[in-house]
Amino acid sequence: MTELKLTNTLGGKLEPFEPMEQGHVRMYTCGLTVYNRGHIGNFRTFVSQDVLRRFLQYKGLRVTQVMNFTDVDDKTIKGAREAGMPLRDYTQQFIDLFYEDCDSLNIQRAEHYPRATDQEYLDAMVELVQKLEKNGHTYTSDGSIYFKVNSLPDYGKLSKIDVEGMQDGARVDSDEYEKENARDFVLWKGPKEGEDSWDTAIGPGRPGWHLECSAMGMKLLGETFDLHAGGIDLIFPHHENEIAQSEGATGKPFARHWMHTEFLIVEGEKMSKSKGNFFTVNELVKEGYSPMAIRYLLLSVYYRQQLNFTREGIEQAATAIRRVDDLLDRLSAVDKDGEPSETTTMTVETALGEFEDAMDDDLNTSKALASLFDLVRGGNTALTSSSMTKGDAEAFRDGIERMNTVFGVFGRSEKVSLDAEVEALIEERRKARSERDFARSDAIRDELIAKGIVLEDTPAGTRWRRK
Repeated sequence: MTELKLTNTLGGKLEPFEPMEQGHVRMYTCGLTVYNRGHIGNFRTFVSQDVLRRFLQYKGLRVTQVMNFTDVDDKTIKGAREAGMPLRDYTQQFIDLFYEDCDSLNIQRAEHYPRATDQEYLDAMVELVQKLEKNGHTYTSDGSIYFKVNSLPDYGKLSKIDVEGMQDGARVDSDEYEKENARDFVLWKGPKEGEDSWDTAIGPGRPGWHLECSAMGMKLLGETFDLHAGGIDLIFPHHENEIAQSEGATGKPFARHWMHTEFLIVEGEKMSKSKGNFFTVNELVKEGYSPMAIRYLLLSVYYRQQLNFTREGIEQAATAIRRVDDLLDRLSAVDKDGEPSETTTMTVETALGEFEDAMDDDLNTSKALASLFDLVRGGNTALTSSSMTKGDAEAFRDGIERMNTVFGVFGRSEKVSLDAEVEALIEERRKARSERDFARSDAIRDELIAKGIVLEDTPAGTRWRRK
């Protein structure tokens, strides 16, 4: 297996990825701000991070992953206030939905899911601010504590933001800002009427968004860890400010490698509620789309390229999954004894080698999928020969399943519950076919199509899918 190389946003180059501790990767991934259910743009990033995690495991590495929940910031406080709910209760409902969507998309669980309002992490944030104060990186104004951007000579090294000519003392109180100019940012916000607040050694108030991730990451992974990942929209200001406050406190590199996933657009346009193209995973599943088809589409494009998410794309993904699943079913039906042939062994080894090369080359999932379908074509071709043995079938199946430990989409055909009427029609059609009443069989097929159910007769039995 070749060496894994990843593009490091810090420097913008493709670099070999080697963990500090042999055999163990420590990675931090920015999770949701839990004021709403996550959308498909969020889950493009989460799926790409899951693919990275799975490929590291494929290479035999142990992974310790931290994914935070931002459960106190401007948006969560506003949402809880409007809902008339305590902040923790308000955000918990969206955390539960996040787990539900992750399970739907077969995203592996991280080892740690810290919440910013957990007392142990609030304490860590206070300690971080105290270190920054001691090192001369802060000042206080109107009860809030700010980070002095000009106090850190290499501020801007991740995002390449130009800090020259920055107005001295220009600062921002909001947790998020889009204008790409450097400003002093808030570390600890003084108390305001109607906002949640904590009494601490640095005074009453609440943490700023950027402070939360630095404190949680360092507490769980150490002052320096291997990799920090997130969406490209987080490079500035969030990740830039994480670096500033972490390295300003410790004097050590914060994360050695930074990975960012490109934007997702919908039908060629930026996703927004006003355009009616804003979707959650749950909404698409309710429309009848397979969660695995959604996952396939989200990972099918190289993570550093923009992904155009379309319904046609989901349908094409479902077709691709069926190609693989149908082959797996057919391979399971092979009953001829024998060892794998030299041709089969070579076909499988070649495909696996190309898959590993593609994934080692900056997680190029589109090329890796091409290798998988080379293997599928080889398996289908071999099945046309009466000489295929159980050994051949097992070799093809093992090759696909090995790749699927990374993709996580195949062999998971959903068993969607049908109502009693449709189930009865499917059973009636089965009986009609066994009695060679093909006219009735065809009539039932047409009736099911009208209900949005498409039947596919395969050697392994009748399969169905939503239209």
